Amino acid sequence: MKYNRLELLFEDDFEKLSNTKILLCGVGGVGSFALDALYRSSITNITIIDFDIYEESNLNRQLGSDGAIGRVKVDRLKELYPNVNAINMRLTPEIINEFDFSEFDIVIDAIDDIPSKVALAKKTHKKLVSSCGGAKRLDPTKIEFANIWDVIIDPFGKKFKYELKQAGFKEDFDVVFSTENPKKIEGLGSFVGVTGSFGLAVASLVVKKILKT
Repeated sequence: MKYNRLELLFEDDFEKLSNTKILLCGVGGVGSFALDALYRSSITNITIIDFDIYEESNLNRQLGSDGAIGRVKVDRLKELYPNVNAINMRLTPEIINEFDFSEFDIVIDAIDDIPSKVALAKKTHKKLVSSCGGAKRLDPTKIEFANIWDVIIDPFGKKFKYELKQAGFKEDFDVVFSTENPKKIEGLGSFVGVTGSFGLAVASLVVKKILKT
């Protein structure tokens, strides 16, 4: 049976997974791994939003990129995960403010644009799981879960907190971040052992939240 081992693990709570409706914002190095882990865990009612196309530089860390250079990411992932709903769109703060999030049980933020992350937090914090930055790191064992206000060391997470405070945001939501100091290099050098682990950590946190409901 396809989900037999999940049923053994989650027992009577297993049905909660397949009944959950998720919005996944961003399907790059973090989001694509979160999508894969959730989909394999029977959570197939997932809407994915991304505006990007695959480039050669994505091959080292993004699921779906093999053989798909130049293709729209959400269209390619729709082929690999047929039950998902794919939206090819850039999530700007303006679009987020107008978007209807009410139909989703959980919103995942796997985007890297700070203004859009702030807008998502303000609109969806009660059901939000957000990812901080996984670039410039080598050690996946430094990945942690925390309340947004408890994020430390991670420069991206600290910038996120600062902009939330500037926006007058005082609520809580869960984030995945790393306590590993990023390497001091130019550009966003990334290792799939970390970015992929971020995505898997996001999926784990989402499953835990579902099982608690």
